[in-house]
Amino acid sequence: MSDDREPLAVGFVGAGQMATALAAGWAKAGLLDTARSRAADPYPDVRERFRTATGVETVPANGAVAALCDVLVLAVKPQVLPDVLAELRPAVEPRHLVVSIAAGVTLKTLTDGLGTNRVARVMPNTPCLVGASASGFTTRSVLGNPAAQRDAAVVHRLFSAVGKAHHLPEHLLDAVTGLSGSGPAFVYLFVEALADGGVKCGLPRDVALSLAAQTVLGAAKMVLETGQHPGALKDAVASPGGTTIAGLHALERAAFRAAAMDAVEAAARRAAELGKKE
Repeated sequence: MSDDREPLAVGFVGAGQMATALAAGWAKAGLLDTARSRAADPYPDVRERFRTATGVETVPANGAVAALCDVLVLAVKPQVLPDVLAELRPAVEPRHLVVSIAAGVTLKTLTDGLGTNRVARVMPNTPCLVGASASGFTTRSVLGNPAAQRDAAVVHRLFSAVGKAHHLPEHLLDAVTGLSGSGPAFVYLFVEALADGGVKCGLPRDVALSLAAQTVLGAAKMVLETGQHPGALKDAVASPGGTTIAGLHALERAAFRAAAMDAVEAAARRAAELGKKE
């Protein structure tokens, strides 16, 4: 990792959906050395799907990944991570940067389990597959520590290549999990509901779904690219006595905003609970 422009040899411990999305996104961005990268997973069918989607070879054993790669991405469930850390500890060397995407698992747990301070904790989301991830990450303190600063830069480089990445204090990572980690599922539900509404009003299913998804995409781009508050953008659409304000009134009667806030809070709370059970 001496040259920031060089593709990285990344080892994925766990080859499920999130690992596949990250590997495919990094490969597309030219950050992944697919010849030297590897992924480990105990299930042959999961390994085959990963290999097909990313072009990265897979192995059944975690130790083989550590031997070949410089950056290790821990993409397993929090419940199984303690066993994974114990298995990897003898194989982790000073050259390794270990990046965990397991919800709720702290830097202290990673450091204690692996015997290294070169650890990072990241909460990405699955839209990284299309270069539109929203990630929060945290690393060990970087003040006055050039090596730690380089590690943080590597993590930022990787996750910025597949969307937007924010370096945050660790205590905010559970909130990131609740908002952007779980958020895509909330948005998919909203897109489905919008499309169902269109179908109820007479639109063909495929047209309704296309309009709903494009509407959400366009609205999100307006927020990001104009810099205006979403409330101001909403007010610009809602004419006095018009159709939009009638629809907004229906959403307010159903406590739409409170339900969305409750969903984020529930997901963040669950992330904290998983971290305590680690």
